[in-house]
Amino acid sequence: MSATTGSTTDAGRVVVITGAGRGLGRSAAEHLLRRGARVVGTYRSDEASARSLVEAYGEDRVAVLPLDVTRTEDYPAFVEAVRGVVGAWGRDRVDALVNNAGTGLHEAFADTTVEQFDAMVAVHLRPPYFLTQAFLPLLADGGRVLNVSSGLARFTFPGSSAYAIMKAGVEALSRYQAVELGGRGIRVNTVVPGAIATDFSGGMVRDNPDVQDQVAQTIALGRVGVADDIGAAVALLLEDGFGWANGTRIELSGGQVL
Repeated sequence: MSATTGSTTDAGRVVVITGAGRGLGRSAAEHLLRRGARVVGTYRSDEASARSLVEAYGEDRVAVLPLDVTRTEDYPAFVEAVRGVVGAWGRDRVDALVNNAGTGLHEAFADTTVEQFDAMVAVHLRPPYFLTQAFLPLLADGGRVLNVSSGLARFTFPGSSAYAIMKAGVEALSRYQAVELGGRGIRVNTVVPGAIATDFSGGMVRDNPDVQDQVAQTIALGRVGVADDIGAAVALLLEDGFGWANGTRIELSGGQVL
């Protein structure tokens, strides 16, 4: 049985979301599905969690596929798998790509290794560059790309230097993509979460009350965010009403470090 559909603003739209099995990606998928969109989500290891989306909304609304975003050599086969999914839904294009998958690193600048740094490049910089590139033949003219950055690209938190500069790179990439894909009417924007209580980075914010209290003091609204604060916004940002936003950095932090 499919879950109840809410607004049909996004009815018929097909959105690909990397890292859709948990956290912000899952929340975004659920908000889009409630609004009537179809979603192709990826997972790296937790198939059961990702499959629960299919169980809730049905195979005619959502599909989940395995993808390790660090393996760029797998991108062509993944795109073809997505083509097969949307073809079964009667579509020959996808309308939006959300580059969300990622992992954290908390390590002092002086102690960060080359291996740790390169791992951050592989998961945070290569996918929005090369996966988006791989999707260009399948992405509809007038479509959307939404890259996920972090408030840490604007403000500092000791131990986050490697992660933060990857996200700064993502923000620069979005602007270049907006310019170079604008001829096809493709809008590219960056969504920028602040501190969010999820399992990201080992649940460092979610599972540590002291960290939550410390961070909340830097946020104008007085609390850390939750996944739905971001997922709901992602769904809105992919609507036609936001079609004039392009090359834009949209921070969703509750007013952190203002």
